[in-house]
Amino acid sequence: MERKERQLVVFNLGQEEYGVDILQVQEIKRLTEITRVPNAPAFVEGVINLRGNVIPVIDLHKRFNLPAAEVTEESRIVIVNVQDITVGIIVDAVSEVITLEESAFAPPPPLVAGIEANFIEAIGNLEDRLLILLNMDRILGLDEVAVTKELTDKVTQEGVVK
Repeated sequence: MERKERQLVVFNLGQEEYGVDILQVQEIKRLTEITRVPNAPAFVEGVINLRGNVIPVIDLHKRFNLPAAEVTEESRIVIVNVQDITVGIIVDAVSEVITLEESAFAPPPPLVAGIEANFIEAIGNLEDRLLILLNMDRILGLDEVAVTKELTDKVTQEGVVK
């Protein structure tokens, strides 16, 4: 019988640990200067220039209605691919890459404090802690993907990203 495993990039937002499937992660970079974009949704922090490509950056604290976090040396932008768009997500720290068997995951409970349950794909049960596996496709809904793409295209055309 074949064992099914998933590799996850684990990061922190406040005191909580979250994971995202490593197959969606393009790279992890230090927090860099972000260019603000007028009329962007509140959780869109702005855009960055990543090797000539304009990438929208989302603040997960704002997206999840969590208290704002102080930027530290550990703050990172995790570059992920969501619905054919490359997006950066600001996290407090990236802690590790782990491999978990599928059996370690359980569906999320219907009500989860602080985060809408539909943002959560599963809860990973590690030996000494729980890990919230995020559903990146749902974090950026179809309407928001369209708005984000439109903003990125506009910024690219106007050339305002440093």
